[in-house]
Amino acid sequence: MHGSRSARHQGIRRLVCLLLAAAVLVAACGGEPRKRQPPEYYVVHSGDTLYSIGWRYGLDYRDIARWNGIGRDYRIDVGQRLRLRPPRGGAATQQSTGTSQTKRRSTGPPAALPPAPPWIWPVQGGRVAGPVRQPSGGVGLRIDGTLGQAVLAAADGKVVYTGSGLLGYGEVIIVNHARGWLTAYGHNSSVLVQEGEEVRAGQRIATMGLGTGQQPMLYFEIRIEGTPIDPLSQLPRR
Repeated sequence: MHGSRSARHQGIRRLVCLLLAAAVLVAACGGEPRKRQPPEYYVVHSGDTLYSIGWRYGLDYRDIARWNGIGRDYRIDVGQRLRLRPPRGGAATQQSTGTSQTKRRSTGPPAALPPAPPWIWPVQGGRVAGPVRQPSGGVGLRIDGTLGQAVLAAADGKVVYTGSGLLGYGEVIIVNHARGWLTAYGHNSSVLVQEGEEVRAGQRIATMGLGTGQQPMLYFEIRIEGTPIDPLSQLPRR
């Protein structure tokens, strides 16, 4: 009798320990994902652009250009070694034009956001889930719809990236807008625009593909100077 009681107590203690360990694990994994710290240097791979590299690490592409003396064409070459952190001492590398710019913060949104373009919704209708947080630190909206549904440019701008090189975005389009604003459109089935193409607000730029759980959806982000902004704080109220 005593032996069975002792065994029962040991079983209870073991169960309590397992529950405590699970609680610690959940606490460690919970909360918002941390923004990925960029490496000091990055070697350019095929398909990379200054915009996609900045997007991947939450940096303003203009900062990367300035730190590496890249001109306004933002051209980079495969195998090129890029600095992804400010030079020591905070001194900004001069642009190839010989001018320098005041260093902007790339860790967090500016205290006062630059004027945003007049946004429109990138999908007509659909069920909105958000904000959705990416492991890389991105914050966006999941908009459920139908396979092949039109994906629209949220504002006038220029397509600066198309491809599948950004983990967690599927086939993605990045559009550069005025004053440092960028938008991304992920999990596309087909891309209807090319890099370098000017687009207008409401223009059909892609068709909706399959995202998480093989469900038709669009993943949509807005960023200012590399920093993700909750799209619901920017888009017009439905």
